Amino acid sequence: MKSSRRIKRMTRNKGKKTALSLVSLMDVFTILVFFLLSNSSSNEALSNPKDINLPNSVVESKARETIVVFVSSEVILLQDEPVMQTSEALATKSEIITPLRDKLLMQKEKAMSVTKKAEVDSKEVTILADKKIHFKLLKRIMSTCTSVGYGKISLAVIQKGSQG
Repeated sequence: MKSSRRIKRMTRNKGKKTALSLVSLMDVFTILVFFLLSNSSSNEALSNPKDINLPNSVVESKARETIVVFVSSEVILLQDEPVMQTSEALATKSEIITPLRDKLLMQKEKAMSVTKKAEVDSKEVTILADKKIHFKLLKRIMSTCTSVGYGKISLAVIQKGSQG
């Protein structure tokens, strides 16, 4: 019986093992790494307005997405919406800042109507305050936040290198 050239070639190459092409494997992993790096960016850092000078501190945990209260020397903002002038807030006699409380209640209603997870996350506030703001005003803002039900209050700072 006569064998064809194809059968002879197949029997001859049967003992040889083909090596995996490492170049193509490295290309796949490189593309995977670039894809993961480009899609892993999230809002870990809060935007720092130019008119607010934050204090420096060593930070151990990263910022989370929360409701943000900006306090500059001129104005108080909630989620980039003006609430009232800083001078008016300092002039009030009560510990609760009424316009801020009303805006926080509206923000809480928006968050509660969206999902249950947002309801849990909505109990957290981050305050970005200029480092020259009176502590009395900062205390009033924190009291206003806790009176509405925002129990977790974080103060934003500029992260310096770690201590150790």
